[in-house]
Amino acid sequence: MIQFATISIQNFLTTAMLNKIDSIGTSTGKIIYSSDDCQDILSLPVTKIIDVFKTSGVIIFRGFGVTHEQMKAFAALFSSKFVQDYKRPQVDSDKFIHFVDAGMDNCVPHSEHAYSPFRPDAIWFCCAFPAAQGGETTFCDGIRVWEELSEETRQLFISKKLKFYYEDIPAVVLKRFTSTDAASTDDVKRMLDGLEGVKYEIKEDESVSMEYVSSAVVKTKYGNQDAFANSVLALHAIMEKVAFEDGSIVPDEVIEEIEKTTDRLMEDISWQAGDLTMIDNSRFMHGRREFNDRRRQIFSTLSNLKF
Repeated sequence: MIQFATISIQNFLTTAMLNKIDSIGTSTGKIIYSSDDCQDILSLPVTKIIDVFKTSGVIIFRGFGVTHEQMKAFAALFSSKFVQDYKRPQVDSDKFIHFVDAGMDNCVPHSEHAYSPFRPDAIWFCCAFPAAQGGETTFCDGIRVWEELSEETRQLFISKKLKFYYEDIPAVVLKRFTSTDAASTDDVKRMLDGLEGVKYEIKEDESVSMEYVSSAVVKTKYGNQDAFANSVLALHAIMEKVAFEDGSIVPDEVIEEIEKTTDRLMEDISWQAGDLTMIDNSRFMHGRREFNDRRRQIFSTLSNLKF
């Protein structure tokens, strides 16, 4: 059944777009190649691409020579809204295109903004300069991770949700997630009131303290399947502990099991200049291999999808 689906996608792309397609390792992810040296990525049919994305969850577009401006233009064809990443520096005057590289060390797998109620549907990466060695972006299918975790660990995350707490968030940060940067305090309040799992307090200086409760196991945007797609490993790497809603801590042996499972299922994106990648953030976690090349330059943008 899976083999038939793969062949169908292959035939579909080849006949509809005259583009070669390959699988990425043993994952469902796909690489779509430019049909010639000057093919414009904006010429690809949106409805056909999204059909492939729904089943693959990761697509690398190679040979199109994509710039960060083209990345956003292409992403806009699929997106209802862009989401700001306030932690990373923006590119030029565009508040939705960001530089990725805050360092050169290894980054453990995580889903973008999974620790907050502002989780985007998709993350887009564009490579301007790959590292001479290392620096691959990694990805891991949360559906497969969930299937391969032990029954004891699965029951733990079914029975307990994660809790995240944020103190004194500046009003300007939260206003970025409303429809306008000129949002009022009332606009922020209405936005927060409409978010599941959120409790908050707005202080006199308009800063916000917020508690967010969420399961580590989420339903995928496409197919409504259970996926272990979260930021448990990333938060553990930073704070050395991750808390459940009841105040208990995710045990070290569980963290170790998650690490071993994700390591076993991890795939690499070996970047080439001009590559563009789109990743289903509801299903896949992504990370990065260590590198030592300051020329490496990767851009990103985050969005919610309209399909």
